[in-house]
Amino acid sequence: MIKPIDEKTSGKLEIDLTGAEGNVFYLMGVARGLAKKLNELRGNDYLDWKEIQNDMMSDDYEYAIEVMEKHFGHLIIMYR
Repeated sequence: MIKPIDEKTSGKLEIDLTGAEGNVFYLMGVARGLAKKLNELRGNDYLDWKEIQNDMMSDDYEYAIEVMEKHFGHLIIMYR
């Protein structure tokens, strides 16, 4: 299917926080996958997944979202 150019998206991963994608375990899975991919592209020591995971789990849900934005905001769009 060919779509009009004005329907082109940003190319970022879109996450709907109001649905199943908003589950913190889903978000952690996304974060892990993105960290792995970035490490493959930029070198294995670019991001420390365990450090990000610990940071996401250190506080409440809102804080986990902030951690996602901090590390992966350039790759994702989260919707509420």
